[in-house]
Amino acid sequence: MMDKSELLYTAVADLALVQDLEQAQQIIRSTARRLADAHGSTVVLLDHGYCFYADEDAVSPLWKGQRFPVQQCISGWSMLNRQPAIVPDIQVDERVPQEAYRPTFVKSLVIVPMRVEDPLGAIGAYWIQPHQVTDEELTRLQALAEAAGAALARLMASGPTRLVSSGATGASG
Repeated sequence: MMDKSELLYTAVADLALVQDLEQAQQIIRSTARRLADAHGSTVVLLDHGYCFYADEDAVSPLWKGQRFPVQQCISGWSMLNRQPAIVPDIQVDERVPQEAYRPTFVKSLVIVPMRVEDPLGAIGAYWIQPHQVTDEELTRLQALAEAAGAALARLMASGPTRLVSSGATGASG
């Protein structure tokens, strides 16, 4: 079994070489969940004023395929403020849209923006019980988010690959 440092190193190396969006998302979601010992993780992409929940790895379904206005979403808050959103208890944080979280297992979360200087998405990690994110968890997730942001920016610049399918762009959720 890989330790967390090896896991992060492998994910960063894999993201540097990835040529496909789906493969990048798989690396990001599975690595994030394992790095944070979380019960779930998501890959969120910024898409024309919306947070698009592109992929997830969780004990039960979260928001995969859904869109939320960036101003009404904790992932959007993280991207707009270019900093992590650390929420040990979702019930007492006004940034968390309670109606979106009520049907889920999520009681605690951290969201880190991908590419802090010019966010193009975010990575979320979620826990079943209230959880205080450790400095190590946060540092690892931020390192993963920077590598993920670089990989996604490279994929966007390399040609016709779009981060979000054109058929779903602009829908509200």
